[in-house]
Formats: sequence, structure tokens, C-alpha cells
Amino acid sequence: MAMEAAWLAQVTVALAVAGLVLVAVIAHMTAPKMPNLNRHKDEKYFVTAEGKKEPVPSIHDPPARELSVVVPSYNEEERLPSMMNEALQYLEKRQIQDPAFTYEIIVIDDGSRDQTTKVALKYTQKYGSDKVRVLTLVKNRGKGGAVRMGVLSSRGKKILMADADGATKFEDVEKVEKGLESLQPWPDQMAIACGSRAHLEKESIAQRSYFRTLLMYGFHFLVWFLCVKEIKDTQCGFKLLTREAASRTFSTLHIERWAFDVELLYIAQCFKIPIAEVAVNWTEIEGSKLVPFWSWLQMGRDLLFIRLRYLTGAWHLETRKMD
Repeated sequence: MAMEAAWLAQVTVALAVAGLVLVAVIAHMTAPKMPNLNRHKDEKYFVTAEGKKEPVPSIHDPPARELSVVVPSYNEEERLPSMMNEALQYLEKRQIQDPAFTYEIIVIDDGSRDQTTKVALKYTQKYGSDKVRVLTLVKNRGKGGAVRMGVLSSRGKKILMADADGATKFEDVEKVEKGLESLQPWPDQMAIACGSRAHLEKESIAQRSYFRTLLMYGFHFLVWFLCVKEIKDTQCGFKLLTREAASRTFSTLHIERWAFDVELLYIAQCFKIPIAEVAVNWTEIEGSKLVPFWSWLQMGRDLLFIRLRYLTGAWHLETRKMD
């Protein structure tokens, strides 16, 4: 019996190792070699309120605004107005109090099938195309791809990622700004402050089913085990980056769907970019595009592939300074 048990254990270990090797080979062979930085010709322009095309700037240009707010939007015609109203009310008030403060909001319509672009352009008409810019993608890239297109087209010294549902109170930008400042001096002017909902975990567990709670803990374990050790909440959509940090990380990013935040922070961790995690006010808003089981399954696969693709050399980190 003892010999049979030992033999069975050896076979199990051998199968597990063979399975991991097979997954690593698949991850390596199927990996896109370079980040998808290509744009369709129609994605090289912002649409103005008059319907004219204005060429997008580059993140490699010198900054021309204090703050860029990047808002990825997919079929968000109903939820976007509430977020935009709150954000613009705050930003306009701040500009009145401090005339030196300048900003832009970039709404990225990620191939929506509804009237997201039309809704966003109403704000361009009201505030001007210098303050509210709309970039419509020809086809859906995924949240990470949409955020990347917005970030690489931004003009701000600091770049804020903010979800279109307005789940995070917009005035909490001051909290992540303080988190960013706490990291000074910034190496190579690079730093990131992540909004966090970790302090709300007990409350959210009480409202979730056991199955969703199990999925959440499983995802958090995989993030910690495979990619990011220091940050408790990698998925909060409220993140503030210095221009240099955004340029370095988003130019290297491969994942374009829900797990992009994890790769973003993994890249930052590898580059030794300092990261602060800051508690923010957050409220769950109905209408999430995240399908609980399948989206979590996809993210779990992506987490494993992120680790394996960097480990096997399918993906490389750019080590030189960006121009």
C-alpha cells in the first residue's frame, strides 16, 4: 500500500509538472509579441463638438495640462452623464479657486453600440473641446485597450483613470494626489497612487453570495501569488499616475481586458516605480459590464499568462528610459 501511494504521488506530481509545462508552452506560443499600439486612421483624431477631426497629441510630447482624466466607456449612455456632471462640477470649481489649474477629460468610446459618443459630445459642446475630448474607437478593444488609447493621447502632468459609472467619489482625486505626493522624491519622475476599496471588504462580503466571495478570494490569491505582492485592491478603476509613469507602463502593457490593472502594476513593480494605495469612497453602481463567473475565469487565465509570458521571455520589459 505504501509503495502504491508513493507511486501515485509521483505520477500526480509528474502530471502536474507536465500540465504546467504545457500551459507555459501554450502561453508562450500564443503571446502577441508586441503591445498593440496601432490605431485605425479614424482613431488618430478627437471629434470636436462641430464634428471636425482634431489630431490627438502624444504622451511623449511635453505636458500642456495639470491633470488628464481618462474615462473608458462601453455602452455607457445611461451612466456616463452622472459621472461627467460630478467630475466637471469639481474640476470647474477647482479651476475657479486656482486659475493656474488646467485639466482635460478624455472619454474613450470603446466601440459602443449605443449613443455613448453622442452623450459625451454634449459635454464637449458645453465646455469646449479643449476641456472635454471624445475619442471613438472603431472596434471594441476592452477596458485596458481603451484606457491605453486615452492615456497615450493625454496632455496632463498627472493622469487619472476614472470609471464611467462614477462609483468612486470624484473629489477623492485629492486623496490619490496626496498619496502620490507622499512618495516623493519620485525616481525618474515616476509614481502611481491607486484608489482602494480594501477597507470596504467586510461590508462587500456580507452582501455577496458565498460563490462570489470564493471567486474574489481566489482572484486575490492569484494576484498576490503570481503578480503583485504589495497592493490589496488592484482592480479599483481610480488610479493616478505621473506622466512619466504612465508613458513607461502603458507603452509596455499587453493585456487589454479586465486584468490589465494587474499587468500595469506588475510592470510598475518590475520597474521599481513607487506605488501608494489610498482608501477611497466607493459605491457599487448597477449596470456593470463584468459577467461574474466568465469574467473572473478570463481574468484568472490572464493572470497566469501574464506571469508565464514574462517568465518564458515571450514578453519583455522595456528597460531604457522613454523619450
